Parts: sequence; structure tokens; C-alpha cells
Amino acid sequence: MMTVHEVSRRTGVSVRALHHYDSIGLLPPSAVSEAGYRLYDDGALERLQQILLFRELKFPLKEIRRILDSPHFDRGRALEQQIRLLELQREHIDNLIALAKGVQKTGGKTMGFAAFDTQKIDEYRQQARKTWGDTPAWQEYEEKRGGRAKAEEQQLGDELMEVLRRFHGLLDKPADGPDARQAVQAVQAYITEHFYTCTPQILRGLGQMYGAGGSMTENIDAACGAGTAEYAARAIEAYTAKLT
Repeated sequence: MMTVHEVSRRTGVSVRALHHYDSIGLLPPSAVSEAGYRLYDDGALERLQQILLFRELKFPLKEIRRILDSPHFDRGRALEQQIRLLELQREHIDNLIALAKGVQKTGGKTMGFAAFDTQKIDEYRQQARKTWGDTPAWQEYEEKRGGRAKAEEQQLGDELMEVLRRFHGLLDKPADGPDARQAVQAVQAYITEHFYTCTPQILRGLGQMYGAGGSMTENIDAACGAGTAEYAARAIEAYTAKLT
């Protein structure tokens, strides 16, 4: 765990900015010490890295929170989009540099304006926004979350982990068996009740993220026991395969 000052020194993000990120729900601390100090773990630093990448790409903070909290958010896919946007920005800057050098060389007689065109960047940025935010599931999630306090959101997250912990007791049973199916249905029902309508397609996507080996896999295994996330992913895949 790192304090807010240690995170600031390591990342270059000011303490004031980190406090602001917490106040708007963008980057809450992983824990708070008995003395009231904010503490951040590796998962929080990964989220901060995503925040900073999106900030470099001119996304507003409110929009970044919406993207990172989206039930469809996938870190690998987001990185692909971020890399493409950065490449487009680099191309744009290279064109501006070439234009400026041309003006310098000709004494101001170069009258091209194509280098100022940002249409490709704007279109791709808009596409990225639609990927994560413009879905019925997200809108439903926002409506349900609207009146909740941060403590209630944390409680719901803890309860979801309790539901997922059921998979850990099934590790020696077939992932496509009746017990696993009931555990999957319990997860789907909990998400639908408290977050958004968990359709078979959404459930399948969640299962893939559970077993992808990233921070979500690590968090589930840390809370529920080693192997839980991978087993849950296989159980969800087996269950949803029969529905599609």
C-alpha cells in the first residue's frame, strides 16, 4: 500500500489532483488507515495509469470515470484504442512540424492547411466513447447507482464477491455441471438485481474478463481463493454456450 504522497511522488500527479479524483469517484483509495490516510494498492495504480492515458487523449474526467466503470470495460481493448489514438496524434504532430519547417524554409509562403485537420482523431475518439458508454446496460447501471452512497457501492461489491466465492467450493466439480450452472445463475441474478440486466451476451463477456488474467482475475482470486476466477470463467462459458 502507498500513501497519497507516495503515489504523488511516484506518478507526478499532484496530491490535490488525487484528492479530487477521490472526491468525484474516479480514483477512490483502496483503503483508509486508522489515522485517516488514503492508501493505494497496485490495482489503484493500474486504474490511475488508465486515467492518465485517457487524459493525454483529451477525455474529460467525467467521461473517463464512465468508461472505466462501464460493465463492458476491457483493459486490453482500451489499450489498443489508446495506442491507435496516440499514433493518430503523433501523425498529426508530425504533419504540423513538417508544415512549420516548410513555412520556415519558404519564408512564410507555404499556404497548406491540411496539417490542421483533426477529423480522423475526432472520429476515432468518438468511436472509443461509444464503445464504453453508449449502451443500455450502462444507462441502467447509472440509474441504479445514482442514489447510492460510496459505502453502499462497496458493500454491493463485497456481496458480489461472496456470490463468486461459491465457485471456489466447486473447483473439483465439472464446470458444466448442475452445481456450476446454479452458481452462474446466482451471479447473473445478483448483477441483474443490483447493477444492470445481465443478458447472456453480457454474462459471457464478464466471464471472459474474469479469466483473462488481469486485475479482475487477481481481485477475484484474492477475495475468493486461488483458481476461482478461472473456474468461474469456464462455468460461465459452458452455461452461456447453451443459450446462444
